[in-house]
Amino acid sequence: MITENPKKNIRTTSLEDLTAFFLANGEKAFRAKQVHEWVWKKSLVSFDEMTNISKNTRDLLAQHYTFNTLDIKSKQVSSDGTIKIAFSLYDNNIVEGVMIPTKDRKTACISTQVGCSLACEFCATGKLKRVRNLSYDEIYDQVVEINRITKEKYGEGLTNIVYMGMGEPLLNYKNTLTSIEKITSPDGLNMASRRITISTAGIAKMIKKLADDGVKVNLALSLHAANDEKRDKIMAINEQNSLESLAEALIYYHKETGKKVTYEYCLFKDYNDTLDDAKNLISFAKHVPCKVNLIEYNAIDDGIFRRSSDEVTDQFANYLRKHKVPASIRRSRGKDIDAACGQLANKN
Repeated sequence: MITENPKKNIRTTSLEDLTAFFLANGEKAFRAKQVHEWVWKKSLVSFDEMTNISKNTRDLLAQHYTFNTLDIKSKQVSSDGTIKIAFSLYDNNIVEGVMIPTKDRKTACISTQVGCSLACEFCATGKLKRVRNLSYDEIYDQVVEINRITKEKYGEGLTNIVYMGMGEPLLNYKNTLTSIEKITSPDGLNMASRRITISTAGIAKMIKKLADDGVKVNLALSLHAANDEKRDKIMAINEQNSLESLAEALIYYHKETGKKVTYEYCLFKDYNDTLDDAKNLISFAKHVPCKVNLIEYNAIDDGIFRRSSDEVTDQFANYLRKHKVPASIRRSRGKDIDAACGQLANKN
């Protein structure tokens, strides 16, 4: 059983509150900014390493504040170079993150929740119950750790981040956006927002809220069927967020942001890979400027689906392209370590 730590988490303490703390303890106000720089720009998780702050001040901080750090429980490397990391959180819950290397990119796939509440039929994470949301510092820490591991193995850091791991980012909206702010801020990791993608199973009102809040990252919609009857069967969220409501939200999003949308479409043999399915997808794709990522399905325990053949996948992609819908085929990475799309389920 985890007992509540009486000390405050330094990383969920605002700059204003930290400034007030220093002033109340007879310290200079600028100390708060120094600490925030160590915490967010240099990603330190130890007061002892804050070398431009006196030992007395560091001791004062340690008396009142702590770091809710995550630890690496396990790390697996796929035959294709993909790395899967299981992170142990301060309360002993586990989430997973993945680094996917290609010739031009090093992409971190990170989680926003412990488990997931959406129960999509084709996703291993959906078989887990949702335990809790991750705090923004826990999301940020995944990026820091995956970036460090990437540099160690490949000699260069991350180029891209996708919020496509465990959980639904838009159901942890505030922490997701705050983590992005910490990752993109010049006072944080200073990564470009255009290199970050939020992937959602499709929550219409929250897609509109992204637009209203002027969020500058990219948006990907896990579509997987452009027919309500089929999508209802594999994604329960569609019952409250129909394709019509999603189309309306995406039109609003594009109007407000001017950004294209990416549709993630996992191909299931004899379910959503027919010519009629392609026609439905083309019709849905006409709503806003977009591109389609056709994803190779990855089998999960007790899964009811099978992967479409390479021939069918190629035919599907070519049909989309023939009708002016940009389509890319994403071959799975990390299948041998259960790190591929839809396979994250804390199996080690």
